[in-house]
Amino acid sequence: GSNANEIQLAVDKVMEKASKDFPAGIKYNQFYRTKTALDESITQVEHTLIEAFILVFLVVFIFLQDFRSTLIPAIAVPVAILGTFFFMNLFGFSINLLTLFALVLAIGIVVDDAIVVVEAVHAKMEQEHLAPKVATTKAMHEITGAIISITLVMAAVFLPVGFMTGSTGIFYRQFAFTMAIAIVISAVNALTLSPALAALFLKSNHTATEKNAGKRSFTEKFYAGFNSSFNSLTNRYVSGIKFLIGHKWLSMGALALVVVATVFLVSTTKSGFIPTEDQGFVAISVSTPSGTSLNGTTNILNKAEDKLRALPATRFVTAISGFNLLTNSNSPSAAVIFVLLKPNEDRGTVKDINAIQDNIRGQLGAITGGSFFVFSFPTVPGFSNVEALDVVLQDKTGGKLDKFSGVANSFIGKLMAKPAIAYAFTSFKADYPQLELEINDEKANQLGVNVKDILQTMQAYFGSAQASDFNRFGKYYRVVVQADVADRTDPASIDRVFVKNKTGEMVPINTLVKLTRVYGSETASRYNLFNSIEINAIPKPGYSSGDAIKAIQETAKEELPSGFAYEFSGQTREEISSGGQSAIVFMLCLVFVYFLLSAQYESYLLPLAVILSIPTGVLGVFVVLGLTGIENNIYVQVALIMLIGLLAKNAILIVEFAVQRRKAGQSLVASAIEASRLRLRPIIMTSLAFVFGLIPMSVATGPSAQGNHSISISAAGGMVSGVLLGLFIIPVLFVIFQGLQEKITGLPLAVLNREDSSADNQHNIDRKNLNYSVID
Repeated sequence: GSNANEIQLAVDKVMEKASKDFPAGIKYNQFYRTKTALDESITQVEHTLIEAFILVFLVVFIFLQDFRSTLIPAIAVPVAILGTFFFMNLFGFSINLLTLFALVLAIGIVVDDAIVVVEAVHAKMEQEHLAPKVATTKAMHEITGAIISITLVMAAVFLPVGFMTGSTGIFYRQFAFTMAIAIVISAVNALTLSPALAALFLKSNHTATEKNAGKRSFTEKFYAGFNSSFNSLTNRYVSGIKFLIGHKWLSMGALALVVVATVFLVSTTKSGFIPTEDQGFVAISVSTPSGTSLNGTTNILNKAEDKLRALPATRFVTAISGFNLLTNSNSPSAAVIFVLLKPNEDRGTVKDINAIQDNIRGQLGAITGGSFFVFSFPTVPGFSNVEALDVVLQDKTGGKLDKFSGVANSFIGKLMAKPAIAYAFTSFKADYPQLELEINDEKANQLGVNVKDILQTMQAYFGSAQASDFNRFGKYYRVVVQADVADRTDPASIDRVFVKNKTGEMVPINTLVKLTRVYGSETASRYNLFNSIEINAIPKPGYSSGDAIKAIQETAKEELPSGFAYEFSGQTREEISSGGQSAIVFMLCLVFVYFLLSAQYESYLLPLAVILSIPTGVLGVFVVLGLTGIENNIYVQVALIMLIGLLAKNAILIVEFAVQRRKAGQSLVASAIEASRLRLRPIIMTSLAFVFGLIPMSVATGPSAQGNHSISISAAGGMVSGVLLGLFIIPVLFVIFQGLQEKITGLPLAVLNREDSSADNQHNIDRKNLNYSVID
């Protein structure tokens, strides 16, 4: 329940208060603040939120063509957003990247229901010459069922997502519930406020006379041309679905190809987990040869700092000598450097975080005497210390560490030969020079020396030992005993050390112990009770983390000897486990939608007309991923789940109206064609509003840009393909499954037999009736 922003603010207050008591000349600087990147990301999303609203407003205005009509969907946005904030506070949600992402995406969704209401009222006013209030009442009788169905389906999509477990569930939960809340509020608004506003705001102008073309303003000419073009498009669309309904095998063949292509693209698209974001921060783990003194490591560190400070993108550099960040342990042959980068606009010609890291590797590669592992911190803190793949080798044989080290180094060498791996690294070393102390117990007993006294004396001279404490001048002091530096620099120093025996005599320690030069590891770690070595790997540019994981699995299968195993840990482990969970949730969403529609339509077949149209959008997602090089990461998976509801919404609009026409006595084919013709305009309008609302996210820069791009570009690609293909496939699916339903139930067809030519004439579009005139 803690909040990173609140913690950072609390720390700032404490440090500000403490700094007042610092000695003269002492200052502090926070070189890594999660709040900085978080605030920049939230500011960027807030700008995106406003830009998305403006673009959606413009799209709706072009279609509805007057301010009064556009105002109704525009009012729906703040109503839904403010209502969502209320429930977010009620449920304990914070304003974070995930909830803001949901709100940005919701802008293009919450206007949908209001658009459907306004468009339906407009159609009644134009085609049946009704007053606004009467037109609103009649339109709501027709579309209330569709709005309720759409809302239930959208909520059903996000219901299973919100109850996912693990780290993936944390990502999905607040996003899913925020979206669901906004959608439900939008539906309530569409069933209450939007009809009232339509009856009050809209004006009937069916009595308006046509103005002379020469006297029309530019705006009126634009609207007339737009309406004429759209009506022509509608005529062609109707002709197209008539052809496809008459050649159902062609439509089903195309749908089968879509499914096959989707399965192929899903299996071949690069996979990932959480995209690496530019946090304005780079870390470098420094490793010097085993046995290097702290002074030697510091000298290497100073050279590296000088090169890093000279880079145009560098804002601040700090370093810690003697600390290994990868293992969180102290070592004189290790160090870590932290580089705080300038804001994106001030970095010079090289702005991309990956390019900056490559530049740093090139600069540090010229320094001899040390190796440098350049990395970013994970986008989501807590999984691991580095933004890299984590794999842990295990020695289940219980053998010596030097043999295990050889296995690990051989594994790393083979791994770096893989095309998907740019760099693999481990901080484990088995060649660290050490002195092995062997005590002659028998001789110590003969001379009356306690072994415990030998060890304590060695600790005090060559390590340190706290002897006592005392208070003086109101302060507390510790007394620590240690030999002078000159008396503990080499093995010969032991010749000058004595230990007291039981009789009080001083016995030379070198007569009781034997020092032997050995080589081993500084630290020993275990994973699942076995000796372990952690290896980090970074994928090459153009390869995903999923590709790198496969490379690791292949290398382990080919190279690890018997008795040695491996496990993934940290963020890599989460990525692997989340893949299967996401697939399950995707299927659960489809099942929820199917059963909900089955109850709605009282049919087990008709919902398939909705469900089978969804692959048309999924195909678009993976096509655009292939074109842009974006990985199939957790944000893309969120977009996929969201698209289930959005694409189902379009199908429901057609199927719901087709069912109404069927019940009214029209033939099966005529019902499908009429519903498709009437619903084409609102479907295209709402879909374009959604896609245009995603444009600001798709071109975002700075922190969280990769997440913005992943979710927006994939959602836009899926929506575009889902609309272009789905509009032609949905009517055919309705005819097929509604026909099967009627044959199975044996119900008489409540239709009027019409000649095909009569049906064709009935569904020709009267361009004049469909034109929207400018409402003053």
